Amino acid sequence: MSLIGGIRPPIAVLSVLLLTLAAITALVLGRIDNAGVPKAVLTSQQHFAEDGAVALRASIDESVTDVTRSAALFSAGQPVSGDAVLDKLGSSYQKWAGAAVVEIRSGKLVAARGETVPLPSVDISALGGPGGLTPRTVRLGNGEVRLLSFGLLTWPGRPQLLLVTSSNLKLPGISVGRFRSIAVVDRTGTILSSDGIPEPEQVSNKLDRKAAKASQAQLTDFARTAARRGTRDPRSGREPGMGGYQGVSGSLLGGHVLSDRSVAGYATLAAPQPGEATTAAGLGLSVVAMVQVTEESTGTASPAFGLFAGGALLVVGALATAVLLGTVQRPLIRLFLESRRLTRGDLTRPVTVPGHGEAHRIGAALDRLRRQLLGETPEATGTAPRPRGPRRVGIRALLAACAVLLLAWSAPLMLLLNRADDSVVVPRQLVSDQRERTDTLSDRVRRALNEGDADLQSVASLIGNRTEPAAMNAVLERTINENQRYRSLYVVDSAGVIQARKGAAPQVVQAQRVSDHPLRLLGQGGRRPVVVGAAELPGRGGARLVGEFRVEFFNALLNRPGLGVVRLVDDRGRVIAGNTGFLAFQALPDERLKDLVEASAQPLGKKPRASGVLYRAHGVRIAAAAPFSGSGAAQPLGWSVVSWQPVSRLAIPGYESQNRTVLAGLLGGTAAVACLGWLHIVVARPLRTLADRAEALADGDRKTVLFPQHHDEVGAVTRSLELVRQQLQSRRRQEPGHTPAAPYRPEQHSRN
Repeated sequence: MSLIGGIRPPIAVLSVLLLTLAAITALVLGRIDNAGVPKAVLTSQQHFAEDGAVALRASIDESVTDVTRSAALFSAGQPVSGDAVLDKLGSSYQKWAGAAVVEIRSGKLVAARGETVPLPSVDISALGGPGGLTPRTVRLGNGEVRLLSFGLLTWPGRPQLLLVTSSNLKLPGISVGRFRSIAVVDRTGTILSSDGIPEPEQVSNKLDRKAAKASQAQLTDFARTAARRGTRDPRSGREPGMGGYQGVSGSLLGGHVLSDRSVAGYATLAAPQPGEATTAAGLGLSVVAMVQVTEESTGTASPAFGLFAGGALLVVGALATAVLLGTVQRPLIRLFLESRRLTRGDLTRPVTVPGHGEAHRIGAALDRLRRQLLGETPEATGTAPRPRGPRRVGIRALLAACAVLLLAWSAPLMLLLNRADDSVVVPRQLVSDQRERTDTLSDRVRRALNEGDADLQSVASLIGNRTEPAAMNAVLERTINENQRYRSLYVVDSAGVIQARKGAAPQVVQAQRVSDHPLRLLGQGGRRPVVVGAAELPGRGGARLVGEFRVEFFNALLNRPGLGVVRLVDDRGRVIAGNTGFLAFQALPDERLKDLVEASAQPLGKKPRASGVLYRAHGVRIAAAAPFSGSGAAQPLGWSVVSWQPVSRLAIPGYESQNRTVLAGLLGGTAAVACLGWLHIVVARPLRTLADRAEALADGDRKTVLFPQHHDEVGAVTRSLELVRQQLQSRRRQEPGHTPAAPYRPEQHSRN
């Protein structure tokens, strides 16, 4: 018989699938992995560490780029003193702990600002070699770590100078909350900097000192594990379907600190796009974020439901299989055997006719054909009686009954049982993580705007009153190539007339190009928001350097996994950017979100703070809003970042149980539809056609040739009927009035 044809393979596959599904259902339904610490909490810590790694990577790369670009711009202009270089850098950027200018040939310190730069750790003689100006980390005598960045100051006829900046490896703008600690780790698992855990001497009571020591020990252990796992290939270390982050990231489950459980996320610093290489990504750093969570028993992990559902499937599957074997397979095989008996010439015994359906019609036709082979005429054998009562039940009705039987088990699982309602238990840590991650994202957008303003201020300060338009174009081209945040850069005079431009055509009309505000939002009522920065050029009578930000730049900043829908809104709550499709300046889709944004924007003490809330009405979901709360040019904008997501998408016990139940129902329904549909295609349809042809042959049709469609039981019965037709046609030719024909010799057929 054919491998995919016949009556046996579909029934056998259906039986195996139902038996396997019953076992899986009994073992999986009611069992929740990490019930004390839901998987959603672990995944949230992984995303938190990824946020920290992204922020640290962007901060380091921007710092290095600012140093090298500033040095190149200084070198392109007139020679200035080391003190002037550091003064101009300090007026534009406040990101470095210390800065110094050193004469390379003699090693003499020319100028310095801020904390002492660890120059003795720099081998000046090796700066001219390959990778000599690559940023590097150095450890100070007090154990702290600094990142040194370098830039060359070169003027004709002047000694070559080295610009060195020193910055710490603290994570910028990461909201850790009250119970979280975060650390930067090197390749060996050594903690370079950390935040969130107080030193034992900083706490007053013995219990807190004990908790601080235990937390520090746990963080150290997590750091070693993260460094070891960080050496893996990102593609092999990522779970299937995770996607998103380009580096190695994951979550860790630790021991208990007092009554709480330690969980952590880790992420290596990686380039934003595959195949790219950045300075920060090459430093071998990782970020580890640890938090203490309370283990909660949700009460959903009970094996009784799974055992009951698996047992019910065994009963239903056994009943459906018995129906298929007894009413479909056995009659068809009996017809196959009876038809072969007739072709062998055994005509003395009547044909055993099945009790119903197409098999009954074919069996009755075979018995009439047997009598015709014995010499009776088609008229003498009568016509095919019309089935009545149970005999009318055909194979399609039997398959439909089996489908209803199996779907009666699957449908309740898909639609009714184990449903999570509005009272589902949502871990408090998820609400806190949503709030803190949204606050981190808000701070990152604010810092990006401040960085853009600082870049404009720095470039504007280097364009002197004698700079020609050609030189301006060169400076603008270099700046826009190194900063992907701008879509257009141009210099305008006091009337707004463009003197030099690079990038796309300006979206700001001439009358609005000159303003005393460093950052503005324009384009209200249009299809695209226009974020504009401006910096006055010294000595040019009110001329300004104007930069238009790319909306896609803000969209990319907001695109973080695990936060759901994220929107950047202005001081009126109108949407400026988002991680999914949006309409410019549209309102937020829910009044509760608008109220949340307004409430978070209210000062709490000296500044506003992020807010997070769990909504249970009209679907359970988590939402958070975080206003700009830091300093800088972006602070007066009054913007906020708001995020929300349905809890049903999170891997918490209530929804995990619901999803597994739905999956079991889908698998059961799929198995039933696939196997019964298989039976309908390869058995039911050919069998109905065969029944019509068998009755026509018994009624006297000797001209229609019967061809088998498949090499299976139905095909075998068809071949036997064709042999019977040939025998009857041969007998008819031998009757008086017909030309004599050679006696019929049955062909020899091998058993299928």
